[in-house]
Amino acid sequence: MFIQTENTPNPQVLKFLPGRTVMEAGSQDFRAPEEAQVSPLAAEIFGLDGVNRVFFGADFITVGKLASADWDHLKAPVLAAI
Repeated sequence: MFIQTENTPNPQVLKFLPGRTVMEAGSQDFRAPEEAQVSPLAAEIFGLDGVNRVFFGADFITVGKLASADWDHLKAPVLAAI
């Protein structure tokens, strides 16, 4: 699967576009690892060191990171999880 990424206005958040449906209806915002337990994908992304938020939209996933984390080290593991 080819996954594109897009920057967002917030440098702590990156948008991942997998080219397929993520949510059939609505969206889901996971603000803590405990909330992500209902979704295996969200839980796996939250398991990565430095991730502090995951959001599922219709055809995209946004991932938020801690200010101390670096996208150069975090982007590949997020892509692998997706």
